[in-house]
Amino acid sequence: MSRADGFDAVVVGSGPNGLVAAVTLAEAGRRVLLVEAAGRFGGGLRTEELTLPGFRHDVCATVLALAVASPAFRGLRLDRPTAGPGAGRAGVEWAHAPVVAAHPLDGQPAVLVHRDLERTAGGLGKDAAAWRATVGAAVRAGDPLVDTFLAPLSPPRAPLAAARFGAAAALPAAVLGRTLFRTERGRAVLAGMAAHSMLDLRSPITAGYGLLLAVLAHHVGWPMAAGGSQTVADALVARLVANGGEVVSGHPVQDLKELPPARSVLLDLTPRQVLDVAGDRLPPGYRRRLSRFRYGPGVFKLDWALSGPVPWRDPSVGLAGTVHLGGTLEEIMLSEAEVAAGRHPARPYVLLTQPTVADPTRAPEGRHVLWAYCHVPNGSARDMTDAIEAQIERFAPGFRDLVLARHALGPAALQARNANLVGGDIGGGEASLAQFARRPRYSPHPWATPVPGLYICSSSTPPGGGVHGMGGLQAARLALRRD
Repeated sequence: MSRADGFDAVVVGSGPNGLVAAVTLAEAGRRVLLVEAAGRFGGGLRTEELTLPGFRHDVCATVLALAVASPAFRGLRLDRPTAGPGAGRAGVEWAHAPVVAAHPLDGQPAVLVHRDLERTAGGLGKDAAAWRATVGAAVRAGDPLVDTFLAPLSPPRAPLAAARFGAAAALPAAVLGRTLFRTERGRAVLAGMAAHSMLDLRSPITAGYGLLLAVLAHHVGWPMAAGGSQTVADALVARLVANGGEVVSGHPVQDLKELPPARSVLLDLTPRQVLDVAGDRLPPGYRRRLSRFRYGPGVFKLDWALSGPVPWRDPSVGLAGTVHLGGTLEEIMLSEAEVAAGRHPARPYVLLTQPTVADPTRAPEGRHVLWAYCHVPNGSARDMTDAIEAQIERFAPGFRDLVLARHALGPAALQARNANLVGGDIGGGEASLAQFARRPRYSPHPWATPVPGLYICSSSTPPGGGVHGMGGLQAARLALRRD
């Protein structure tokens, strides 16, 4: 990592935010060094053969709606081939499943979320008008509304639409579901989306998480990267190198003193790791704030190699890229409340993806890959395999007969692979209302630390978790203005 005259900027960590930050700085003419602890770049954007040869599994993120919708990624146009010194690398190809998401229910057809808003509303019966009035109105507002919520500390691009949307988004999902929707189907589909927040659905702003995901389903879809999420990381690294950036992997940074001289240092790290590497350089008050940062629940994740497609009781579920398993609003509420209270639910809410429905290249011909996770208390050591598979069998009897191999990643294993996944928390910190505004501290520029030239650009900064790159973009822009 040595260079006689140093670098203009050093980025530590190559998750989506770190990669976006590095590319943004390099494309602005800065000399950039990217340093990654793991042997491969990408953070949550990694694809590996976790089960059997020829079966390609995304270790963390698979469904990348935010990557398509985010202004950070839109500006990079990753679907275009790389130009410059790294020319020749193909761009990212987005793959869409025939159905965006499915929510199976006992004794009735599954709720299906399509790219087409009217087709989705038509499947909600008495709740069709409510879906159009909330989700539909936000979809019509388009990119300006999405950009407003992904840059919550910037002047809103769609203030009126944001105010209308925000009035509903601020509510607990449990309250909005029972107020807005009259049927079990409408309430269930909102609960399944809101549970992505990893919060008790009786908590404020959980409705907002669910509504935003529903908006994205119609606005851009919930695509996957053909070949695996690793291709997105690879495209960003190629873009960085094409713009003169240097990259180093397999080098954990234990202390900022290890880094070469630089005007700006950007850390794609959560507060715990920032404290580890920055140490006494940070003022005592700021250190105390970082030490009080709250991490959210963990996840227990399973990957399977299957001999055939999942035998869903409702065959239409087999067309969906994402499946929410948990039943009714009340069941999902109970599951998430149990996790929030530090307990393991007997019937967990399960978030499942079927990558080979959108991208058959991820498995040998006729075979399939599948992954699912449930929420567990942070740092949990309990094996949730049986509980997760029981929820799948509930809606797809005979599923276990198709399993060729399975691979489990509990909270400890996830953190061992990526130190940012503290206790299995994949969101970079609790997504509660209080921490939404204090991430990691109250400030108009929370990406900046009190140390000149030192920034945090991880998902522990606004707007929080997800593959959107906005923390990286905001931190990089701040560094460009200040340093």
